[in-house]
Amino acid sequence: MALEQTLVLVKPDGLVKSLTGNILSRLSETKLVIIASKVVRVSEHLAKQHYKHLSDKPFFDELVKYIMGDVHKTHRVLALVYQGEDAIAKVRDIVGDTNPEKANPVSIRGAYGRITTTGVFENVVHASSSTEDAEQEIKLWFKPEEVVGDIYPTRTVVREKVSEKDWA
Repeated sequence: MALEQTLVLVKPDGLVKSLTGNILSRLSETKLVIIASKVVRVSEHLAKQHYKHLSDKPFFDELVKYIMGDVHKTHRVLALVYQGEDAIAKVRDIVGDTNPEKANPVSIRGAYGRITTTGVFENVVHASSSTEDAEQEIKLWFKPEEVVGDIYPTRTVVREKVSEKDWA
């Protein structure tokens, strides 16, 4: 058994349907530890990066609009990083098959997901499928300082003339 991290996203349809509590309760059955969490307004760039492995599919543009929240009129996603022994397999077992119609009915996707008339899987959550995907996705969605613990190598970068929002 290996200590792993995995990215979990509660997608806009999960948020609109007020399923966050149900999803987190189900994921707590894994006994994994949450080491990062935030609500994200998904930019088009982030959406395209997240789904770049599907960029050649005919439903890619609709998928981008879906994760950005355009389809459900809520531009937010809950992003979490879970850590523990065999985190990826444990989370994927509870989350269920990507296709909601093939997912175990007691899984999160089996209970709450659906397929649109255009064939997009509105499957409520995303979960990393491998350690390589998890690392890539976690680095895409989180900065090192947003994660509790040093899970991947980091470096210190000195930037000049960086502008960012701060509280007034």
